[in-house]
Order: sequence, then C-alpha cells, then structure tokens
Amino acid sequence: MAAPEQNRLLADENAELRIRLQELEDTINSIHRGDVDALIVNNDIYTLESAHAASNRLRQDVLGQMEDAVFAFDVEENVIYLNGAAERRYGVTSADVLGRRRSDVFTETARDDAADPAFAELAPGKRRARIVTVHHLLDGSDIHVESIVSHLKDPAGATWGTLAVVRDVTQRWRTEARREALMTLSDRLRDLDNPDAIAFEAAAIIGETLQVNRVGYGSVDARAETLRVTRDWVSADVDSLAGTWPLREHGTLVDNLKRNEFVSITDVRNDPRTADAVQALEQQGMRALVNLPVVEHGQLVAVLYVHHARPRWWSREDLAFIRDVAERVRLVLDRCRSAAALRHSELRLREANENLEATVLARTRELMATEQALRQAQKMEAVGQLTGGIAHDFNNLLASISASLQVLRVRLAKGNSDGAERYISMSLDSVRRAGALTQRLLAFARRQTLDPKPTDVNRLVAGMEDLLRRSAGPNVAVEVISADKLWPTRIDPSQLENSLLNLCINARDAMLPDGGRLRIETANRWLDEHAAAELELARGQYVSVSVSDTGSGMSADVVKRVFDPFFTTKPLGQGTGLGLSMVYGFVRQSGGQIRIQSELGQGTTMCLYLPRYVGEVEADENAGAAEPVQAGDGQTVLIIEDETSIRSLMSEVLEEAGYRTLAAEDGQSGLRILQSGRRVDFLITDVGLPGGMNGRQVADAARVARPQLKVLFVTGYAENAAVGDGQLEHGMAIITKPFEITTLAKKVREMTEQL
Repeated sequence: MAAPEQNRLLADENAELRIRLQELEDTINSIHRGDVDALIVNNDIYTLESAHAASNRLRQDVLGQMEDAVFAFDVEENVIYLNGAAERRYGVTSADVLGRRRSDVFTETARDDAADPAFAELAPGKRRARIVTVHHLLDGSDIHVESIVSHLKDPAGATWGTLAVVRDVTQRWRTEARREALMTLSDRLRDLDNPDAIAFEAAAIIGETLQVNRVGYGSVDARAETLRVTRDWVSADVDSLAGTWPLREHGTLVDNLKRNEFVSITDVRNDPRTADAVQALEQQGMRALVNLPVVEHGQLVAVLYVHHARPRWWSREDLAFIRDVAERVRLVLDRCRSAAALRHSELRLREANENLEATVLARTRELMATEQALRQAQKMEAVGQLTGGIAHDFNNLLASISASLQVLRVRLAKGNSDGAERYISMSLDSVRRAGALTQRLLAFARRQTLDPKPTDVNRLVAGMEDLLRRSAGPNVAVEVISADKLWPTRIDPSQLENSLLNLCINARDAMLPDGGRLRIETANRWLDEHAAAELELARGQYVSVSVSDTGSGMSADVVKRVFDPFFTTKPLGQGTGLGLSMVYGFVRQSGGQIRIQSELGQGTTMCLYLPRYVGEVEADENAGAAEPVQAGDGQTVLIIEDETSIRSLMSEVLEEAGYRTLAAEDGQSGLRILQSGRRVDFLITDVGLPGGMNGRQVADAARVARPQLKVLFVTGYAENAAVGDGQLEHGMAIITKPFEITTLAKKVREMTEQL
C-alpha cells in the first residue's frame, strides 16, 4: 500500500478510536454513577455475578465489536471490564479476571523508542495519554502495543479508575525493526573483508533482531559429518558452540542439509528428525532451531544455525529475514573472495616466464572471470545505494504532501479555509516532482512509457526558446539555428523538451562563472552504411539536434562515463547523476543515438540523432487557451483500475462531465462487463492489472465484439510490449500517471470526437 493511502487509513482509524473511546468513558461513568454495586462493592471487593452483569451490558454496547482490546481498572488496578477482543488477544475470560489484579492478565515494560514526549505517562492533570509499551502475557509471549489511557471520574471530578484502549502493533514494530536491522547490517559489513568477522556481525544482527539465544556459521566436513564453529553469537542464557561437533548428535537433520533443504523446527521434542537427540539438544539450548545450508557445487560446505532455548514458532517473516541476511552475507563474501582472487591473480601474473603466451592467456581468462564476479557484487551494492537514495527523495516528497494535508485538515476542522489553495498547490507540486523523478528513473532504465507522435523539432525548439534563454541566465548568449525544411521525426515531444532543457542547463553549468555562448542547431542528416555503423544506427535519414557550449569541456575518461547512472562531476548535493542517463535512455528508446564531442577547455557539443518521420505533422492542438470540457451526453465509460481511490476519482470526474460510468477492479471483471451486452461507449483501463490479464489484452479481447471501441490506456510503468511497442491502433491513446485528474474528461471528449 502506498504511504499516503496508509497514512489516511491510520488517520481514519485514530478518529474512529477517539469517538469510541469517548463512548466507552461515558458508558462506564454512567454505570458507575447509576449502579455502583454492579461494578464495585466497598470500593475494592467485586461481586462476580454483578461484574458479569455489568460486563454483559458493556459488551452489548458499540465497543463490543471493537478489534482493539479494551480494559477498565479501578484505582487499585483491579480489572473491572474487558471486551471480547481483550479476551481473545490475552487468552483470558471475564469470569477468570474480573475483580483480579492487572498483573493476573499481563505485565508491561516501556519500549526503548517510547522516550518521545508524545508517549508520556498519564499525568494527574492530563485527561488522556498515548503510551507505547511491551505487554508480557501469561503464556510467556510478548506483544508490542500502543495504548490510549484515560481517567475515569465520578460526578464530583474524582478519579475512580482508568480506561485503556490497546492496539497490537507487534507486526508493524517487527517489520520496522527488521528493516533497520538490514540497514545496520549493511553499515557493519561495508568495510569488512574477513569472513569470520562478516559471519559474526550477521549472526549478531539475527540474534538481536529475533531475540533468540544463539546464532552462528559453521563450516561442514560433509564426509566426516562434522560442524566446525570458530565463533558464534550467544545470549547470556546459553554457551557458545565454538569447536567441532558431530552433526549426527543432533538427529538426522544432516540428511536434510545435504539435500540443500531449509530446516525449521518449533519444538525438537515433537519433530521425528530430532526425537532421538532431544536430551543433547536441550542441554545445548536447542529447543527450537533453524538451519540454513550453504551448498557449493552440490556439496554441503557450511550451515547458518539459529537456536532458541524454548519452543518457538518461526513465522514466515522470521524465516524470510534469516534468508535475507544469509543472502546479503553471501554477496559480501563473494565480493571479498573476488577481490582476494583478483589480488592473487595479479600477483601470479607478475613471476610467469615460461610458456608466456599460454600462461598470459590462461591468467587473462581467470582475471576476466574474477572481475566479472567483482562487478556483479558491485552492482548489488549499487542497487542498495539506489534504493536508499530514492527512498530518501520520495520520503521528502511524502513528508511535504503529508505536512500540507495535515495543516489543511486542522484548519478545515476549525472552519478556516484561508490558504487552502496554497497547501493543495504544495501537495500537487510534490506529486509532480515525484512523477518527474519516476520518469527519470524509467528513462535511463529504458522502461518509461513514451507517447511518440509526429513532431516538428524546429517548432518545438522555437516554443521553448524563451525558457531556454531564462534558464541559461544573463551571462550566456543563446543562439538558435534552425535548418530550412527540417524533416519531421516521430518522438515523445515532452521528453525531447526535457532532454533539451537538461542539456542546456548542463551547458550553462559548464560555463560558470563567466558565462559564454550556447548554440542550439537542427539539421537533416543522411547516414550511409559507414556513418550509420559508427553511430550504431541503421542506414537512413535522421534529424539532428545539437547543443554546443564554450565551457570547460570534458576529459576522455569523463566522456566514457557521462551517461552512466549516478555519475556526476558536480559537487556533492548539486547533481543526481540521472539527467544525462535520462536523455540517453529516451533517445535510444526512440530509435536514435547521442554522441559527444568535447575537449578540456574547448567546450562540448551534444548531438542527438532522431529517425526521420515520413508524413505530415498536425498543427499544435494545445495552442491557445484551454476550453471547458463539454457534457458527456450520457455516454457510458467503463473504468478498469485496481487502485480504489483512483477508480473512484475518475468516476466522479467523468460523471460530473455528464458521462455514465461502470467500474471494475481487474481485467477479468472488466471483460465480463464488455462481453455482457451492456452499453459501453468508451474504455479506460490501467495497463498493469491483477488477475492475469493486462489492459492491452482486455482491450484486444473487447474489440473482437466491439471493433470501434475507443480505448484510453493509463499507466505509471509498463513494458512497451504491453501497449504494442509504442504502436497503438486507431482509436487508442495513452496517458501516464500521475496526471491532472481534471483533464481526463477532456481527453475522453477529444477521442470520442475523432473519426
């Protein structure tokens, strides 16, 4: 679920919780005032029958159906009420605990992350507080909870008890803890090159995160069936397994490990593989265990083991976390081995005097293989850097959106709408920036969804000339040279605009601080076999667009790397390294090429080659003021979109424009509507849909019976093949998320008016 949607749901849940909390306070205080004997006798002695009656009356109230656990305690912390959710979650019944101490249900300790003032204890003058604790249940298990605790007061204002609404956040806490643990692991492993130290740090992360008793790596002698442990991580309750151990002493698990099978056991007493070794296992603190084999070339060479001294059910998340850590350790060890092998190979290549040619050839092959393994390890590290950087940028954007909406909600709740447009604009600006970031990522990965159309490049450059001059600044003289009778090209014009703007800004930065001359030039190019081969293009006719500057230029080494993702020569924090990658990805995806001519101190020329389009270019339909959307005349539009909020908003906008709408959440449901005979004049479908059918497949199937059906594809990411490799049929179009929702009806109207 996307973060904004998750935040909205949490806000709704908290609002509902506050309402029900107030209802519960009122109900309990009413019972206390009107029928004290139903809850309390002599202020501390409880009649079980009357307590049952009071509990039943409360259970029939609105809070009886709450999923959150609800407790009420008197001033001496005796239980005077609990709802059904509390009984189920804490494994007790009202008959067992009413009138008994809270410690007979659970004990609690504060969580380490509860030091924030928002999680303060309930002070005497404070009516309500939010508290984060760990509840220790009678069965030995723990749950992490967020509680809203309130005072219960009599008519005179004296406190006679407390009310607690408890929400189980264990799963959320565990997910966050494991994510932080993986980040910590990456930090710890970054500079390590010793296999034993790497293995120990990984074991410590698993042990601390899962709160088990022992974790370690051991090497295996498969023939002797022994496990050799150098060092492992242990809690204070068990001893280390450092040394050599016969694996058969632990039962028949070695047979599973030799077959490369993942082993997890909740209780060794109940598993047939360990039934004959229970005493030895329990003496060594192995009541529950997980074993992950490490197999190389079909041979068991090592085992990652996780032990717990008490029975423990290993959740799917536990096992996934262990596997994830093991995989990261494997990659780091591969990197270390590759680096060591590379150093060793280089050393050996320096003493070889005999059979020089054969020796050099053999060593070269070995070196290439080693370098390939090292590059693979580096790629995995780059992926980690990418996800961290993108997460940082998106979190900033989400924080901006969230803050704007929160301030807007507070103001609207107070009846103050002043400045609402400003906060809405701030949120929309962050959405547009997030969309631009996504498009850059997709562009250099060559996965963006393009909307190519016949384009007059001279007209496009002329239309953005003022923008380019302002972007270049007062110290840069901008010259535009447009070729006479320039051929058209079929590309995505908005992406070409972004690319030209990016190239001009880079040129401006290369001429800082003194400025210089910037030239934008278009030309028709005919590439023969030789010229086309040098550019890695097909022989034929192309349109060239070049951007030249008189700046600092680039060295040959920089030119070789300038299109690599995340490569930048700008100072830290002044460039993402995605701009030229985006330009390169767009041009190549459009069937063209980009080339650089540059020398240090002599400036740079970036030249884009785009395939010629044979045909006419239509006039700019977007010129002039935007026209209001006309009424939909009652036409029926089917919307297929798996995201509920987007589907609902699209329906509202179209219905306000006069259309009738039908909606489906997946391809199969939408196709059933299309094949039912119901009136459908227009189809809007997301490209990526659940249920086994993508949007293009639905459209193709629908057009079998409805060949004239107009189709508008909506996508945020799609392989080109999903929409026909950029070749849409007549009556089809595509828009990319995020888009201005108010332009949707206009797009539908434009398509329905086309012949």
